[in-house]
Amino acid sequence: MIYKEFKNLKLPRLGYGCMRLPEDEKTGKIDFTKAEELFDYSMANGLNYFDTAFFYHAGESENVIGRALAKYPRETWYLADKFPGNFVEYKDGKLYMDVTAMGMEKRTYNTVQEIFEHQLKHSGVEYFDFYMLHNVTESTYDLYTNDELGIVEYLVKEREAGRIKHLGFSSHGRYETIDKFLAKYDCFEYVMIQLNYLDWTLQEAGKKYDVITKHNLPVFVMEPLRGGLLSAPGVDAEALLNATKPGKTPTSWSFRFIQSLPNVYVTISGMSTMEQLKENIETYTTDEVMSDVEKKVLAQVVDGMAKFVPCTSCRYCCGICPQKLDIPMLIATYNEADNSDSWYVNDLVSTLTDEEKPQACIACGVCNPLCPQNIDIPEILTKLVKLLEKSKEE
Repeated sequence: MIYKEFKNLKLPRLGYGCMRLPEDEKTGKIDFTKAEELFDYSMANGLNYFDTAFFYHAGESENVIGRALAKYPRETWYLADKFPGNFVEYKDGKLYMDVTAMGMEKRTYNTVQEIFEHQLKHSGVEYFDFYMLHNVTESTYDLYTNDELGIVEYLVKEREAGRIKHLGFSSHGRYETIDKFLAKYDCFEYVMIQLNYLDWTLQEAGKKYDVITKHNLPVFVMEPLRGGLLSAPGVDAEALLNATKPGKTPTSWSFRFIQSLPNVYVTISGMSTMEQLKENIETYTTDEVMSDVEKKVLAQVVDGMAKFVPCTSCRYCCGICPQKLDIPMLIATYNEADNSDSWYVNDLVSTLTDEEKPQACIACGVCNPLCPQNIDIPEILTKLVKLLEKSKEE
């Protein structure tokens, strides 16, 4: 296992994501025996960072990790958990958390502390090594910055008390949102984002990486394989990768792309089988920086997998738009919506006012002559509206 220094810690470059643990086919619950075997193999091979969240596996994940790792001295493994703000509502001085969509019962919490105490007890630990706000995005920004609720302030106090060792946040939000949040708070020590060679452009992960780096914070990575998609990118893509590096799997290509980014510290991968775990650990026994030739090959793979409207965010169109639309942002949203079934697209658009949504375009066409990429902007915004309507129906 290769490692990276974080503060005074020696962190494995590969972390264990506990959202996709093996399940019993009959009950749908986590198969504890199989999960324990995976954790034991991880610990024996230097992978001692485990990432979970309140609602993973309908609330089971936290508990299973704590039980399975209790046999090991607490200082020999790292546990990362998250405050579930993306499922929290706040009104009349009380918290309401509806996680029924995750297979859990709805219950009311009166304070941030009540949620945090529940997580510690449920995990069977006295402290979290790493703790995050879960998904700082456009739809959760107001909740996390609510002064009356004081989520960030509470967690900072828990860090001072030693029950959180390191405080960060995860995000699927736009890079501008991440930048704004980091400008508001100087208490965070790292940020976790979805990053892989497809989303480097598709979800503007490259810009998010740059923003976090600008704020002098380490990047932690989630979804390095985009839910398994990049482990099987298609026959043509796999043939191209194998011709360039015979014997190297598509999965290893994905990880080596991330290894080549100097500000990535830990990459979280969800592994549900021993085969996946062994392959990924093998990849992380060496630190291989990707060559320029290999990066060009990955660019070819992306071209074959995704269809992009080639907006460069020059913003020439924005100044002349009579509706004052953020056209580059809407085109980026279209690229994501057109290339994947991503929940966060509708989540993002839901935070916009009616004046900011693609429906506000009046198709006047004054923007088109100014576009250096010759994009038919009204046509793309019309298509985005139809994609969003279709996804709601599904």
